[in-house]
Amino acid sequence: MIRLVMYDLDGTLLDTASEIAGAVNLALADFGAQPVDEAVVRSWIGHGTVRLMQQAWQKIDAETEWDEVMAAFTKHYRQTVGTTSRPYPYVMETLGRLKDMGIKQAVVTNKETQFTRRVLEKHGLGDFFDLVVSGDTLPVRKPDPAVIHHCLRTLDETVENSLFVGDSDIDVATANSAGVQCWVVPYGYNAGRDVRLAGADRLIDDVRAVIDFMETSPCPALTARCN
Repeated sequence: MIRLVMYDLDGTLLDTASEIAGAVNLALADFGAQPVDEAVVRSWIGHGTVRLMQQAWQKIDAETEWDEVMAAFTKHYRQTVGTTSRPYPYVMETLGRLKDMGIKQAVVTNKETQFTRRVLEKHGLGDFFDLVVSGDTLPVRKPDPAVIHHCLRTLDETVENSLFVGDSDIDVATANSAGVQCWVVPYGYNAGRDVRLAGADRLIDDVRAVIDFMETSPCPALTARCN
């Protein structure tokens, strides 16, 4: 039986690119740099805000200190987080239905805790999750499989009874390394690459597929045989 569903956040549950791009461009403006298109920022999302701003830093005068750049972004992102993001279709319904079914749910994201908590709170998502693992919760982050192992230990579940739902190569690599099945949605952020080529166990149209699987399979197990 599936007893635990873990989700990536940005690009899987929430479309956050517009507010991240807003913070990036406000930070760039602080240093007199030209703004970047939201499409470019989408290609930077996935490894956390430090890696994202390392990309933006290249567009700023070379003499500008990194700490100044990161501080500017952090200031602006605190203001924009949760303002223009939105849940993808069927996310709220799916999370609610699975909670009612007694399925444990967790978020595993590379977004730092302060921003993760804020965006989940803004969209009323916090109560759906039994555990949230952010990019600074552990000494490592995705694609290190330790983030998934941490979920399994904390929530007392097994690889065989757990599923990871994401939108990127990073998510697939993380799940594969941990030995957990991975399903991906086609609408998120994957650095401009076709997520269908990432090697996931299944491509799904949206997160409703998890409910459909639970309700239509006579034995909703991912790897175990029905007895």
